[in-house]
Amino acid sequence: MTRIGWLKVVVFPLCLVPLALLAWSAAQGNLGANPIEAITHSTGDWTLRFLLITLAITPLRQLTRQPWLIRFRRMLGLFAFFYACLHFLTYIWLDQNFNVHSMAKDVYKRPFITIGFTALVLLVPLAVTSTRKMIQRLGGRRWQWLHRLIYVSAAAGVIHFTWAMKKDIHRPIEYGVVLAVLLGYRVVAWAASLAKRKRTATVVAASAD
Repeated sequence: MTRIGWLKVVVFPLCLVPLALLAWSAAQGNLGANPIEAITHSTGDWTLRFLLITLAITPLRQLTRQPWLIRFRRMLGLFAFFYACLHFLTYIWLDQNFNVHSMAKDVYKRPFITIGFTALVLLVPLAVTSTRKMIQRLGGRRWQWLHRLIYVSAAAGVIHFTWAMKKDIHRPIEYGVVLAVLLGYRVVAWAASLAKRKRTATVVAASAD
């Protein structure tokens, strides 16, 4: 097995540690007075964390010039989707007991649930198209455009968290700042790449003359 393969073997169980700790706390009865709320907050937190870690892979790879880091982006992105599904399952099962009528009323009264569900739905096509075969089928350019939805999903997730917290929005703001920095890096990198292409085109045109 290659070094990357061994690293993946280590990283995979590490990504499950938050779930294991949550399960252990539940088994020990250490989730506080409102266990459902504790599970909801934990799974939601880790969804956003994994989304931001996934988004940080590309700038980290470019800044450190370590191309092998990209090999972990798919795994981390799928774990973000995994925790998002657990977050959603906590709501529809533990909180609402699959009561469709109650959920419909809840969505009407609390818009943050709607935007949270939107964030989850946006992750579905990204998870489905995460394989190499799907990249080949879609083509690199179309695949890249599709997977930029992760930024929209992350933004919707931050808004969902902010609206859900209402008063204490310290943590949602922290997530929002990190997301803004990652988006800002993308914009700067895109602008620099565009400027470089224009300079190259100018030099080529001047040489032709």
